Amino acid sequence: MRSLLVILHDICSAVAAWMLAYWLRFNFDVPEAYWTGMLVTLPFVVLVQAASFHLFGLYRGIWRFASLPDLKRIIFAISLAALLVPLVLALTNGLTHVPRSILVLQPLILLLMMGAGRFFYRAWRDGLLSFWNNTERTNVLIIGAGQEGANLARELSSRPEWRIVGFVDDDVARKGKRLGGLPVLGGIEDLARVAGALSLTHAIVAMPSSSIAQRRRATETAINAGLQVLTVPALDDVLTGRISISHVRPVELEDILGREPVLLDGGGLRGWLGEHVVLVTGAGGSIGSELARQVANFKPRLLVLFELSEFALYQLEQEFQEKYPGVATACIVGDVKDIALLDRVFAKYAPSVVFHAAAYKHVPLMEGENAWQAIRNNVFGSRCVAEAAIRHGVEKLVLISTDKAVNPTNVMGASKRLAERLVGSMQNKGKTRFITVRFGNVLGSNGSVIPKFREQIARGGPVTVTHPDIIRYFMLIPEAAQLVLQAGLMGNGGEIFVLEMGEPIKIADLARDMIRLSGFSDDEVKIVFTGLRPGEKLYEELLTDNEQTMATPHPKLRVARAEEAPDSDWENGVNAWLATEEALDSAQVKENLRRFVPEYAPAH
Repeated sequence: MRSLLVILHDICSAVAAWMLAYWLRFNFDVPEAYWTGMLVTLPFVVLVQAASFHLFGLYRGIWRFASLPDLKRIIFAISLAALLVPLVLALTNGLTHVPRSILVLQPLILLLMMGAGRFFYRAWRDGLLSFWNNTERTNVLIIGAGQEGANLARELSSRPEWRIVGFVDDDVARKGKRLGGLPVLGGIEDLARVAGALSLTHAIVAMPSSSIAQRRRATETAINAGLQVLTVPALDDVLTGRISISHVRPVELEDILGREPVLLDGGGLRGWLGEHVVLVTGAGGSIGSELARQVANFKPRLLVLFELSEFALYQLEQEFQEKYPGVATACIVGDVKDIALLDRVFAKYAPSVVFHAAAYKHVPLMEGENAWQAIRNNVFGSRCVAEAAIRHGVEKLVLISTDKAVNPTNVMGASKRLAERLVGSMQNKGKTRFITVRFGNVLGSNGSVIPKFREQIARGGPVTVTHPDIIRYFMLIPEAAQLVLQAGLMGNGGEIFVLEMGEPIKIADLARDMIRLSGFSDDEVKIVFTGLRPGEKLYEELLTDNEQTMATPHPKLRVARAEEAPDSDWENGVNAWLATEEALDSAQVKENLRRFVPEYAPAH
């Protein structure tokens, strides 16, 4: 239907241009003899021009996206018709009734009419004819006057909710210039001044190809100027066509705290994981599930997902069926302390690589009544998985640890440190190579402060922070999982890999950023300091006092060589303690932890 309307528009334009050319030639008083000649020759002219339009594919384009290439095709089509019309009229004896000037005037008029029709339609659809659009629009400034910003302005101009007022950009060559008819009003440092002068409330960061640091600076400057900040999709998504650049979204905390992409040894990882059986314990957790996704990208022969929570495993199974239909999976509901089940699973599937992510990680919960459960799961469970790996000839086992294992002040951290030492002591008991990867907090993980802060902000506050000076290291979950894979590939056995976590972040500053990103001021949503929780310390470390790190070929990985492996008396003592059948109280747990983890110093 739409194509038919376009064809009718062009035919009507051809008729009108032929008649208008006569009127202009004779000063709007066409003699009767020429009027008859005009009507007689009109069908031949329209037929030739319609055929030329079809030949040049004028009806394969979409008016909504009419551009210079479309204008070029119109010019070529009209030019060809202008050459053919005299020839056709001469063959039909109609040329004697046509003044020569008409043959020049009509193509020019037709070009104006066809081009103008397309131009006005696109201008209307793009919202440039604002005097025809009474919809209330929000003024918005675009940060970034590059190609992405220009594309965004063009696409958003057709949206009824936005009115683009201009750009800011740090490129001095662009300041004061116009981009697509819109002014570049200054640099990013001028945001507050521009926003105040134009009474703006919104800004869009359109810098997908810029570095993380540049995007972070632009976002923070806009937030400090009191603007609600939106951003555009990642450049990869735009280039591959998965998402249009006009799919703007609110800036998330990850956009501020994000880091540069991880460079992986793709060939090495494909050789290590591809066409092999890989098992992930704790596969339903935030780290375990992301590890499973990252492993799936390298097309393992089979991915065994081992998880205690039935619901978490069900969710992961459904996700893999939808997003990774070509990856074979086996979903096992099980406990890492169940030795018989571990033996059956390892014997049946014969994994060559195991990522052990199953652990209890919530510090206050594991400090009191649940202290013995932390030891059972984090230490005994790790030992069970490691021993199963040795018995069944697993090539590598990667233990996921935490910065809280360093000079621990809480049961959870001490249990992970004990698991590190116990698993490390098994290094020479079989062919399995044991590698530990230690890192800090990940954004959005189960039990992290980020989801908690979001809920508190959604309720209108207050946002609770334990101490004004508490700091933590943060990284994104995909980054952590990718680095775990890279460390597992590089490890030869016995190493503790430490991920480069960047600069530590004050939790209070994190809360303020989240409040402002949600569109509130510090006065509207308050921050309340509640005091340190049981076992919590102000800062986390990545190395114990007697550890040193060495650089690795990967810039975001360092390797720590811990102290010598513990002696057999220490190992026998730990195993005897883990064999205790009665449930120990927290005081007994902490007393034994002091024996086996010398650096453990309870906070309370």
